Amino acid sequence: MIHISETLMVQTVEDFLAADELAQLNKIMDIELRSAAWPPARQAEVLPAPVDAEDILQVATARALPAVRRAMPSVRAAAAWGFTELGEGQKVPTHLDGIPAPAASPRRIGRIGVTIGDAEQGGLFYIETTSSPLPWTGALVGESEGYVPGTPLTRCLSHQAAAVREHAEEAGWLEAAPTSRWTAHAPAGVAVAYGAHLIHGVTPVVRGRVRKFVTDLTD
Repeated sequence: MIHISETLMVQTVEDFLAADELAQLNKIMDIELRSAAWPPARQAEVLPAPVDAEDILQVATARALPAVRRAMPSVRAAAAWGFTELGEGQKVPTHLDGIPAPAASPRRIGRIGVTIGDAEQGGLFYIETTSSPLPWTGALVGESEGYVPGTPLTRCLSHQAAAVREHAEEAGWLEAAPTSRWTAHAPAGVAVAYGAHLIHGVTPVVRGRVRKFVTDLTD
């Protein structure tokens, strides 16, 4: 059964991508991004990873699962990967993915992301923690949904929902919650796995571009 601690956990995998895999992924994206129709049309829009990139990332995920499962023991697999690119002035506003369908299998326990190209300045992933009740709905799930009895749920503000608003702003209720920010200085090739109940985002890119792949971690 999924425990609340798994959905609030952070775990890094420093050797997620080998140097040759990192080079291959950048080469694949160089080719893909030459097509004017392929690059993300909106800030922080997530597009399906090309097939060749998906193959590399799934191999890397399988290799990293033992490390991820130390912190998130219920994780068994990853969904299909997506790609996003951020240029100067772009960011991923603070948001909260949540668990929109807690009874539907496979269940989202968290997310995992890996950059394949870092910005020269800015573009850093962060999480925010808070003791405020504002992110929580008050709903509880239990064994029938696959969770430890009495597991609370947060609100959901996923990448898909935020994309409708072009990832342009933070939700009002989230802005009202007092938080403490923790910024990750994880270089290209290092994966960051984080629970579905963690508030997170990416700081504005000041100089350069960020290339990043992300996906769900599921049971």
